[in-house]
Amino acid sequence: MKKLTYICGLMAANPALAQGWGNVAKQEEETGFSWTDPLWPAFWMAWTPATFVLFCGIFGAIAIIGILEGFKYRDGLERKGILGLTTTLGDRLFITLLGTAYIFLAWLGFVGQPLWWPLGLSVIWAIFCFRKV
Repeated sequence: MKKLTYICGLMAANPALAQGWGNVAKQEEETGFSWTDPLWPAFWMAWTPATFVLFCGIFGAIAIIGILEGFKYRDGLERKGILGLTTTLGDRLFITLLGTAYIFLAWLGFVGQPLWWPLGLSVIWAIFCFRKV
């Protein structure tokens, strides 16, 4: 019984426990826009504005390639590039996205942040892929 009284006394003296219920009704401060705060806090996946824009860009590029191949280039615009592969617009988009992922992962592994340089390299890679591959 002495141990239980001692443990309860220590728990009551803990300042973190003492202030816990006092913060329940307080409003959170408005911090403004953040690229890393979740868009929907109660959602099962933590969609941040950055991931939302990235996935919208990828799906938008797939949609544009699909529309181009569906209406303008009915034959698929096949071309044999410098890699020796016969590729269509969708193949080149896939190679571009895959190469971009490798560029960013290698940059993060070897250099770290900031990520503006790999973004520039990825744009150059995309131009190269769509013109030469």
